[in-house]
Amino acid sequence: MRVSTNTLYDQGTKSMLQQQSSLFKLQQQLSSGKRIMTPSDDPIGAARAHELAQSLSLNTQYADNRYRAMDSLQQVDSTLGSVSNVIQSVRTMVVAAGNPAYSDNEQQMMAVELRGHFEHLLGLANTKDEQGNYLFSGFKGNTQPFVEQSAGVVTYQGDSGQRQIQVSGSRQLPVSETGDAVFEPGGQNLFQTVDNFITALKTLGGMSNGAVGNVLQELDTALDNVLTKRAAVGSRLQEIDALQQIGEDTAVQYQQSLSRLQDLDFAQAISDMVRQQALLEAAQKSFTRVSELSLFNVI
Repeated sequence: MRVSTNTLYDQGTKSMLQQQSSLFKLQQQLSSGKRIMTPSDDPIGAARAHELAQSLSLNTQYADNRYRAMDSLQQVDSTLGSVSNVIQSVRTMVVAAGNPAYSDNEQQMMAVELRGHFEHLLGLANTKDEQGNYLFSGFKGNTQPFVEQSAGVVTYQGDSGQRQIQVSGSRQLPVSETGDAVFEPGGQNLFQTVDNFITALKTLGGMSNGAVGNVLQELDTALDNVLTKRAAVGSRLQEIDALQQIGEDTAVQYQQSLSRLQDLDFAQAISDMVRQQALLEAAQKSFTRVSELSLFNVI
């Protein structure tokens, strides 16, 4: 078989370029620490790695959502705890007001103190979160939920919507409680209950045993409702803790799978690089030797 000089040079150049390309690829892998540099290196592995990266990114977003949900629920829980404390304080005063030994003047002073509790309760009902939205206004985050239209008359301006956050692929968690559900259980307005008690204290002879009993019953109903809502919030916080642990375990699994697909075996890559360098040097030396062969050298 006759081999032309052009063919000899073309084949030699092609061989060296192939060896250089393989060597360059190994250098890139070693510098990046990644086995797959382009999808053509491993089409199936690259597709799987892309899916895992997307899943890991989505899992990270859910984790961020869970932290936001936790912050919101902790604030709701803390506020409900303060509301229950105010109700208990008012209840203690109602029990004390039933003592016939209290003078009219003492009852008037008690009414002033109760007005302070009323204002405190109204302030808690209009609490805002860190983003400036009202906790208990439902979907109307920018609307003040409770407004005192006239002395002692408070109306709800929000709606009955519960704000939710996607905390996993299959779970949207409520992160708020509505004002009507907290402060108006069964249509019984807590503010009206406290105001009626204040009015009775200011009215001479208005604090009968029957009046005290009615107020205590309404306060107990309101307190039980707040405690129930707080228990529900606590249950959601526990659920977030469980989901967070699952999410962290899932993230570790995704990262391990990505590592197996993408990460480079450095020992094998260094060995391949040494071998590739030897092959390139051999190709260069053989090309030099062959290119020097000529009939003129033996004439």
